[in-house]
Amino acid sequence: MTAIATDTGWFRFSSVTPRTFEAAAELTRRGVDPALLYKLINEQESFGRIRLIGRALANTERFMDGKIYLTSLRNADFEAAGALRSESEDIVNELLKIKGSEQAIIMVEQKSGTFKISFRSRCAVDCSRLAAQFNGGGHHQAAGASCDLPYEETKKALVDAAIAAAGKSVE
Repeated sequence: MTAIATDTGWFRFSSVTPRTFEAAAELTRRGVDPALLYKLINEQESFGRIRLIGRALANTERFMDGKIYLTSLRNADFEAAGALRSESEDIVNELLKIKGSEQAIIMVEQKSGTFKISFRSRCAVDCSRLAAQFNGGGHHQAAGASCDLPYEETKKALVDAAIAAAGKSVE
């Protein structure tokens, strides 16, 4: 059930089929408690991670009339939040919760000063192609890369690439 629930985003992804629900129903009949499972997986955040999410949301910028959102987490954000770098995982997905958002990008500064970048899309923009421009890779809707340019240059390059990709996806 854990694999089914997490791989389908708790039954919200387009990959969900009637067979998915049938398998989940059978597991529930056999005693799996979906509510407990959800709590054990999704309601166990550290205080530092919650504070880090707040910092990421406060750092969010919007582009293309709210179709593209970019946020960043700098070394000082991790220190102020009392969070580990691993606790920044999936924060980029919070930006896709914004009404009208189509692309989301997060820049996570590493201790070395380079940036780990995550791309997300819920439109025709192919994140793997965006990531490839920064020597990364991934899938159509989720990809990652890294960049060793200074902060402002990295941000500009990411925004320019996302805007160009949005323009190409309309054609």
